[in-house]
Amino acid sequence: MANETGTPRLTDAQLVEMLDLAKEADSVELKVTVPDRAQRSSVRALGIDPLDAQIRQVFFFDTPDLALDRAGVVVRARRIQGKGDDSTVKLRPVVPASLPAELRRSPSFVVEVDAMPGGFVCSGSLKGRPTPGDVKLAIAGEVPLRKLFSKDQRAYFGQHAPEGISLDSLSVLGPIFVLKVAFVPEGYGRRLVGEVWLYPDGERVLELSTRCLPSEALQVAGETRVFLTRRGIDLAGVQATKTRTALQFFSKELRAAAEG
Repeated sequence: MANETGTPRLTDAQLVEMLDLAKEADSVELKVTVPDRAQRSSVRALGIDPLDAQIRQVFFFDTPDLALDRAGVVVRARRIQGKGDDSTVKLRPVVPASLPAELRRSPSFVVEVDAMPGGFVCSGSLKGRPTPGDVKLAIAGEVPLRKLFSKDQRAYFGQHAPEGISLDSLSVLGPIFVLKVAFVPEGYGRRLVGEVWLYPDGERVLELSTRCLPSEALQVAGETRVFLTRRGIDLAGVQATKTRTALQFFSKELRAAAEG
């Protein structure tokens, strides 16, 4: 739904659904992707210094025909400058109230509502810390992919992945290089995160985001919209999904290689 300025907005029914989900979530992340034509001007308007960026290398794991994606399962590992490796098994969408209590109590499990202009999704992510260096070794085929994931992550994957698909059977989709900057812009007073995802075909996605408590979501969303609009940030563009863009690009590449 769009308002009179063309900016995508949630319908009343969607807003009610999102707020109900947020009440049971651990956090809310408010996101907007900036159209390619406006990325350079947005970086200048927000005073982002590219030299402050942290480099990340992101890998997704799926079948060539994206069977996990269709099932709502995301499997990811990252190499992060200055922080080491991490891994995630994510299910989306989820209904927080239907999740097992034991899972919700895990300090490694996070339920988050991602909201962007015109849409939202609630996800449940189980996070892990592989042995340092194992992501690089797994990508090179020197250790099995399952080694990147904890016992709990492997069990979570097994409960939700399509039958017959194991972690070790997955293909590597990546890497994507990501530049991440966290900063507090003048006049905003909250931590804002900028991420530029650089795809192998030259496409770039610039995402701006901020996290807040579920109880703050409406207020922070309004304040953020006003701040970004005053800085001239275009909120009316088509919202890109970073993960989906990456999966589709590498899936096409894998299938082309198999056919060739």
